[in-house]
Amino acid sequence: MTRDAAPLKLAVPVNHTDHIEGPETARVTVVQYGDFECPMCGQAFPAVKMLLNRFAQRMRFVFRHFPLAESHPHAELAAEAAEAAGAQHKFWPMHDLLFQNHSHLKPKDLHRYAEQLELDLVRFDFELSDQVYRQRVNEHVDSGKRSGVRNMPAFFVNGIFVDVSFGLDHLHDAVHAKLKA
Repeated sequence: MTRDAAPLKLAVPVNHTDHIEGPETARVTVVQYGDFECPMCGQAFPAVKMLLNRFAQRMRFVFRHFPLAESHPHAELAAEAAEAAGAQHKFWPMHDLLFQNHSHLKPKDLHRYAEQLELDLVRFDFELSDQVYRQRVNEHVDSGKRSGVRNMPAFFVNGIFVDVSFGLDHLHDAVHAKLKA
């Protein structure tokens, strides 16, 4: 993006189908497009947790899938596993496990995480094998592309893209600035 270009904006507003952590009344909403197998997304994970702790009731966080399947062969199935866990009200615990274990996302690993979260394993395995959540993941990718997402991780603060390619401190600064405004 050149200096004169308009900032990238979130093409699909946050809605009831999103996975949201934090209060609806929060003054700041951070949307992340992420890939569970992406090393940079894995590095961003603790920074996002710190933001949520620091800004608690003043910030909410939304995670959307953007698996880079050509670079990360297990990312798409991991995204589907997170959705399958979400259908059993365990999206965030699965999200955390996937990022904490981002280099171990083979089907046997995903099954083990589902077992660890005490999910209905028959349902979980069926939904993964039948690709029940593939369309939802594809919708997230499409919304990311329409928002101009090209690299991982991608963050939007109150609908405006924040470039973290030179450090996650830019995300913190953007959230802090919105809270002060």
